[in-house]
Amino acid sequence: MTDFLKKAKNYWISDASFLSLFLMLFATVFLLPVMIDNEQESTVFLNMMFVLLFFVGVFSSRERVFLVFSISLLSIHIVLKLIRFGNNPYEFYLLERIVILGNLLVFVIINFRLLFRDDQVNLYRIVGAVNVYLLVALVGAMGFEIIQLTHGQSIGGSVEFGGNEKDYVHYMYYSLVCITTVGFGDIFPINMPTKMLSVFLSALGILYPAVVIAKLVSFPMVAKK
Repeated sequence: MTDFLKKAKNYWISDASFLSLFLMLFATVFLLPVMIDNEQESTVFLNMMFVLLFFVGVFSSRERVFLVFSISLLSIHIVLKLIRFGNNPYEFYLLERIVILGNLLVFVIINFRLLFRDDQVNLYRIVGAVNVYLLVALVGAMGFEIIQLTHGQSIGGSVEFGGNEKDYVHYMYYSLVCITTVGFGDIFPINMPTKMLSVFLSALGILYPAVVIAKLVSFPMVAKK
């Protein structure tokens, strides 16, 4: 068991792990919204994917402080899931979303530090830069949902909300629209917190490729690890 944990740890802090994480994020950001929109039961896969992503965050943590944060937030997240899906009348859906947001923010920092850990670049690191971009989009989606749950409204337009995980499709779509700055206009912010978060994601979506990826390609290219 110890050897397995060490191998898992070594893999998830290696450059090769960026490709595996990309596949997980691609499924979470692009495929799951389509599945959820077509079938309510697909939200089970969304819950499983978030738990899996946060397990990866634990194994990707090199510094003790991030390891402690990752383990703590993952533990709280699992407990809240068990409460919500257990045979009891209690549910802490808003708190669960806040914990997910916190875990995603920690995961963004962990991956950002892995990306620039030795001032080198390879093809895996370029994929890692895309991973951070997709993680920020997930952060935005959780942010919009938390605003909706706390203020009663966040985004409007051609959307209907049920106050459950099926709404993820709308938050994820709008977050991607903001961060890519495409601005289709079919969904729009309807209160100030959502407007500010939308502008922040749009600004980040413009600056990130210009600054982060440009910085990466300025490093010396090395062989893939």
